[in-house]
Formats: sequence, structure tokens, C-alpha cells
Amino acid sequence: MLDPTFIKECADPSLRPPVVEQFVEAAGSEDPFAVTVKSGGRLVLVPKAKSVDEAMAIARQYVGQAVVRVGLTQLPAGVGSKDAADLLPDLVEPCENLHKGTALFAKVLRIVARWYGNPKSEEVFPQIFEDAVYAWKTGEFEGVSVFHAADPGGAIKLPRQSQVNSVDDEAVATPEKQSDTNEEVDRAGIRIDLSRIGGN
Repeated sequence: MLDPTFIKECADPSLRPPVVEQFVEAAGSEDPFAVTVKSGGRLVLVPKAKSVDEAMAIARQYVGQAVVRVGLTQLPAGVGSKDAADLLPDLVEPCENLHKGTALFAKVLRIVARWYGNPKSEEVFPQIFEDAVYAWKTGEFEGVSVFHAADPGGAIKLPRQSQVNSVDDEAVATPEKQSDTNEEVDRAGIRIDLSRIGGN
């Protein structure tokens, strides 16, 4: 689980913290030096990097010949450039990786949301998110190369946090608020939602 302060300081502000967390959980890595290399759809076994220098050496060795992903967000290395010399060490620096990764993922989300017609209903967000994660992993969505495509811009209709996961923004930000929320839940009566019975 990512530290709330780290998310607040480093992630792209267009994504709420719970969305950032779920993105990293679904598509990223817990290891800031993680380097994944795929060639022809197959995983290439590479040594486990233990430092920025080691991670960059592996990335530079394969970029231009294979699909290389680096860091917490498994950011695609070499997008827009096939020259290993253009890869900078900040690709695997945790804060910079989270910033670049979430900014690029936000663009992918906008591309996918536009394909869906930019729906206003929050109910659709989980499907858009799932498709965006798939596009992030494959680099494509409906024939579009998402990393090279133009950013359609516009705001993403983000869900209430409960629709992404069970943690809300303030609970992520402050442990004290979490305990208050727990007390409220303990005091609350039993609530049963009957609205879905009968397929409604």
C-alpha cells in the first residue's frame, strides 16, 4: 500500500488517491527498481535490479529491441524514443516514476472514456478503469497506440471512492479520520439495500 503523503506529493493531481492506489496495485510493482522486459509477447528473464544504476543498465540494454517497463507504475521506457541514451535515471526514481506514470495513465483513462462516449454515470467507471489498465499493459486500445496517441483532454468523471475501493480520500490522508469513521460504523444501525432485488 502506497503512503498517502507520497501519493499526494508525487502522483498526478487529476487522479484521486484511491484511483492511484488501485492503478499501481493492478498494473504496477511494489519494487521501485522493477524492470520488466517482453519480446514478442514473451517475458524475458532479467536480473533483479537492486539500485537505480542496475535498473537503468537493464532498461538501456533492451530498449528499442523489446517492450521495457520500469518502476512502481511499470512505466513504459523509451516511449517516443528508441535511443537508450535518452533514458534518464529519474524513470525509476519512485516519486518521478509515480508522477510520470499516473500522468500517462490519466491520458489513457481519457482515451478510453472518450471511446465510451465520456459517460456521466459513475457506474461505468469500473469498466473504463479495467479497460484502461488493460490498455496500459498492452499499449493499445481498440487499435489505438495509447502511449503515442494525442491526449483528448477534458476531465475524467471519477467515481466516489467507494466505487473504486473501500477507502475514501480523507481516510487515506489521515489515520485519525479513519478511527472516527470506524466509530461511526460501529454506532450505525443495520442497513439493508433492497433496491437490487428483482434485478432493478
